[in-house]
Amino acid sequence: MRDLAPRLPSSPGFWRSPLRGPWFTSVLGLVLLVGITVLFVTGLVSYAAYNPDLAPVNDKTPDKGILGFYLFAWPTDPPWLYRLTQGVHVTLGLVLIPVLLAKLWSVVPRLFTLPPVRSLAHALERISLLLLVGGALFEFVTGVLNIQLDYLFPGSFYPLHFYGAWVFFAAFVAHAVLKTPAALRNLRAMRDERDDDLVSPRPAAPTVSRRGALWFVGGGSLLMFATNAGRGFDGPLRATAVLSPHGGPEPGSGPNGFQINKTAAHVGIDPAETREEAWRLVVTGRAGTVRLSRAELLAMEQHGADLPIACVEGWSTSDQRWRGVRLRDLAARVGHGDDPPDVFVESLQRRGAFRSGALRANQVADPRSLLALYVNGEELSPDHGYPARIIVPAAPGVLNTKWVARMTFGDLG
Repeated sequence: MRDLAPRLPSSPGFWRSPLRGPWFTSVLGLVLLVGITVLFVTGLVSYAAYNPDLAPVNDKTPDKGILGFYLFAWPTDPPWLYRLTQGVHVTLGLVLIPVLLAKLWSVVPRLFTLPPVRSLAHALERISLLLLVGGALFEFVTGVLNIQLDYLFPGSFYPLHFYGAWVFFAAFVAHAVLKTPAALRNLRAMRDERDDDLVSPRPAAPTVSRRGALWFVGGGSLLMFATNAGRGFDGPLRATAVLSPHGGPEPGSGPNGFQINKTAAHVGIDPAETREEAWRLVVTGRAGTVRLSRAELLAMEQHGADLPIACVEGWSTSDQRWRGVRLRDLAARVGHGDDPPDVFVESLQRRGAFRSGALRANQVADPRSLLALYVNGEELSPDHGYPARIIVPAAPGVLNTKWVARMTFGDLG
């Protein structure tokens, strides 16, 4: 009598792909071991770039406890530092998606093995795998949604991604400690795989070799790179980033024709508030408070700096030529001439995250840190922050506050 094909996923012969096996899974696992470690490190670097202990407004992860550690104050040199680290974080995350999906496919039979728990140690391993798989999917999905500016998840992206990363990475480290030695042995020994639980007892006829499958996964990763990496460049390369919200042509043309995240209209900036006769910059410090018009700011000594803008979504611009008043000169105007302190910056923006931001003293003191009034030889456009905006070397884009209304100098740490 002819054998009937197993109908349940828990049956050994249900999964018939001849590609599954310890060698194939080990190759993918080692790629993820290196790639996810880099992702986690660059994620912590991005967290540090916000100077999270400077002021609560910079840190969107409340009650973080010991998870909120970081080892250094964010520097201003090199000025392209955040552009590099966040670009690597986002681009590598996208490149690893085909590898992650292939890895999950390769081990899916183990999710259905019976009995589900054979011992206490096996139960702990199953729980760690649940956290690993769930955490990986959660981190990659929320990261991709953030890149696409699609906030479909409840709550703020920052705490969700932050806490999810720690849960996922803890499970990832535990899994790596347990599995990496075996993965290395599998790659070196190329042993007989017939007794491994990933190998089907009744495999289907092969249509591609395992090496061919790895080339297919690698091609998917290369495609993700080619359709996203261009967001970090200007000119024709940006148009290749077809899967990114900032991957199309530059908005408009001329000196203000470079990327932005949000327009003035989107965040509710009333044009009447930014007219020269209405707008005043309120600056407060040790010596009191001054109110400066744009004409008075232009009367102060003007300085230039060539700096990029880089955002948490991974996109960036090349250097733009900014011109305006140094932050340390504004600090001196209100009594902080010798040693500029931290500054708390508030915008005319009334809704949305990062309506205000804090900058550390080393950022204020840097001579390239400006309250910019011009960019590329022309007045700022409304969408780029007219009448005045912050620009600081190596700072995340959201801390380069636009439509500045108030600056308060003092120790915020």
